[in-house]
Amino acid sequence: MDQRTTRRSFTALLLATPLAALTVSSCGGSSGPGAAAGNGPSMWILTGQPAEGIRTDAVNAFNEANPDQEIALSSFQNDAYKAKIRTAIGADQAPTIIPTWGGGGLRDYVRNGQVEDLTGFFAENAELQEKLFASAFAAATVDGKVYAVPCEVVSPIVLFHNKRVFEQVGAQPPTTWDELMALVPVFNAAGIAPFSLGGQSRWTNMMWLEYLYDRIGGAELFTSIYDGEPGAWSKPASIDALTKLQDLVRADGFIKGFASITADSNADQALLFSDKAAMMLHGSWVYGSMKTDGGDFVTGGHLGFTTFPVVTGGAGDPTATVGNPAGYYAMSAKADEEAKTAAKRFFAEGLVTEATTAAWVESGSVPIVVGSDRGFAGSEDEEWLQFVYDLASGASTFQQSWDQALSPTAAEALLENIEKLFGLTQTPQQFAEAMEAAGAA
Repeated sequence: MDQRTTRRSFTALLLATPLAALTVSSCGGSSGPGAAAGNGPSMWILTGQPAEGIRTDAVNAFNEANPDQEIALSSFQNDAYKAKIRTAIGADQAPTIIPTWGGGGLRDYVRNGQVEDLTGFFAENAELQEKLFASAFAAATVDGKVYAVPCEVVSPIVLFHNKRVFEQVGAQPPTTWDELMALVPVFNAAGIAPFSLGGQSRWTNMMWLEYLYDRIGGAELFTSIYDGEPGAWSKPASIDALTKLQDLVRADGFIKGFASITADSNADQALLFSDKAAMMLHGSWVYGSMKTDGGDFVTGGHLGFTTFPVVTGGAGDPTATVGNPAGYYAMSAKADEEAKTAAKRFFAEGLVTEATTAAWVESGSVPIVVGSDRGFAGSEDEEWLQFVYDLASGASTFQQSWDQALSPTAAEALLENIEKLFGLTQTPQQFAEAMEAAGAA
């Protein structure tokens, strides 16, 4: 599905139901029989092209090759899916193969005994694990065991910049936090916002904290939060990250009125490609929409992209990245053995194939398959695709987006407090205390 829709709809679903952390698109109904537990192997997918077509083709190819293990496929749009999965899981009638974002939602499934442990499956199918990005498995792992199959594409958070306005002021993209802060008055003096931000959407603000926490405290800082370690939000590295963020806000680092700008409307992207802003921290999924909507901004070579700057003295690895490591499919623990056997065969033979890998590349995305960059040659987006591939495949750690990694309740508390933090109505210490009080892990 379109990655813009994926990111937006996931947040909406996450806040709507405690069973969330699921890949979704927009509102509507479903297609297919909706087969679930006890009715043979079944799989639910989400609508939205080109991803829906790639998923459907994969299942159809598997069914044609395995007529005795045909998987009943059902596709759902967002609102119908939310209601259906909530009811199905509660009644032990989930499909055999369940789409999930991993992280906190998957952890809830595991603790409620709703999904199967796939650790043994990967031990028996080591070749599958070896051909997938190693960094994709963290969000599929709970208490040292793997409960979902990483698949589809990777979507890291990237620092985009407008080459035209950088040339206008004679500057280079920042490689350190100090350089980033030094650019703020330079662009403001030229009448250009240093950073575009769709702050009304809140999860866009979250990306800044994800990187600052990692660059300052290292991957272990958020791990301590995820693990529910008492006082983790109040650690010195956490307060330092929150303080640096507010320093940027106070320095007028973001476009005026950012709190009323939405990412859903792509208004934040428009500010970048219309030369009103110099930089934007955003998910890799916006590349395609800027290419479509930005005139010659992308095709003319005016869009630049790089990794998030390092913080001098920070404990983070500069190769570490954050974002959406992959798509994920879990297997219902309530399915019968025949259905589970078919699902495992599909995971091993039908989910990640040469055909699906080629289709994802053709769609302009980067599959989480080692060596998939061989398919980039000749693409007009080759430089971009290779950048994303190298960023993801070479990451020392790939931190999943916080609102997916945390429990749904914690994610809502996070978004509420991030809004206050960016609005300067809450101090770093107050933010930390609020998150501790919310039991945000």
